[in-house]
Amino acid sequence: MRRVVVTGIGVIAPGGVGREEFWNRIVDGKPAVRRITAFDPSPFRSQIAAEVDFDPAAHGLTPREVRRMDRFTQLAVACADEAVADSGLDLGTADPERAGISLGSAVGATITLEEEYVVASDRGRDWEVDHRHLRPFLYQALVPSSAAAELAVRFGVNGPAAVVSTGCTSGIDAIGRAYRLIQDGEADMMITGASDAPISPITVACFDAIRATSPSNGEPEAASRPFDAGRKGFVLGEGAAVLVVEELEHARRRGARVYCEVTGYAARANGYHMTGLRPDGHELGEAIRDALGQAALNPGDIGYVSAHGSGTKQNDLHETSAYKRSLGDHARRVPISSIKSVIGHSLGAIGSIEMAACALVLQRGVVPPTANLTVPDPECDLDYTPLVAREVSARHALSAGSGFGGFQSAMIFSEPGASR
Repeated sequence: MRRVVVTGIGVIAPGGVGREEFWNRIVDGKPAVRRITAFDPSPFRSQIAAEVDFDPAAHGLTPREVRRMDRFTQLAVACADEAVADSGLDLGTADPERAGISLGSAVGATITLEEEYVVASDRGRDWEVDHRHLRPFLYQALVPSSAAAELAVRFGVNGPAAVVSTGCTSGIDAIGRAYRLIQDGEADMMITGASDAPISPITVACFDAIRATSPSNGEPEAASRPFDAGRKGFVLGEGAAVLVVEELEHARRRGARVYCEVTGYAARANGYHMTGLRPDGHELGEAIRDALGQAALNPGDIGYVSAHGSGTKQNDLHETSAYKRSLGDHARRVPISSIKSVIGHSLGAIGSIEMAACALVLQRGVVPPTANLTVPDPECDLDYTPLVAREVSARHALSAGSGFGGFQSAMIFSEPGASR
């Protein structure tokens, strides 16, 4: 079996543009949540979000690129630039047929599509819209795969390229796809991760309709409260993370620095409900068990769990049950935390951001805390690392993801040399 390692990381998240700013923010446990500034949120039930202060020009994007790309693509490109530079890869001399792209996104170019509809319909007044008022790059906004195409062109990649869209597990699943392609010999290196920029009126309205987001508008920084008895829903976010993953011997031959190894990945569907979850956590538990089996690990080998931890009532209970089912007694001993308490929930992007956090936890020996966890829900009775970061000696980190539609995914990163 070909082994797969992470050699580069790029992150853009609320409160921190770049890998190091992101890491410092989540370790400090200081939430980057505020009243929405991208538009007037006054008409909405939930008026807060974790926004990214992102300047595309500062990341080298030209005015033409900015006009052509939706914000989610801009974030992906900037992250990919950081990840490739961090990896030390020289893609100009690499075999382009052996390199690929696997990018995740839940809602793609939502911002551009909504903005253009507002223009074409004169703010919804006209049923028959006039295409002459639309920008010429609207097709790129319609198809989420345009983001993978942009990265393929930017880096001269001719191998497999695709966008994975499985809701809030898109980030884990995109990395999982890259992992499988390298294992199967279809590629030697992949640029992979996920990006989403969903903070727009239509997205806020959609989550308002199902009352999934927090209405704590008066105290934005305290609104994201995973596993806390006072939680009232998740806080919408945006962001991206991109990893460079390579076949182990390929990385060794070029003397690459290795963050960690991808040792297990599994996904399940609950076949149950579009937004509902079974309280017993069966499907997520099965995904975790499968990932552990692939990694040839026992539950006690896991030194850190990056929780989905969205802060909705049903998710946190479902997830707690899943850890108990899959990790047994060790579920009560292993440190678990949710970085959504700091950077919000960036939908499809969050899984890749959480995987970036796992890689950094293994490298740096620190578990970021769950912010705002002041009164733990008695039914969420595991060690969710409240308020303060903790030093650990973890050799294996597990990340779990749960998405609308019933998607459940798990991935394990291992310290270099710790597996098999």
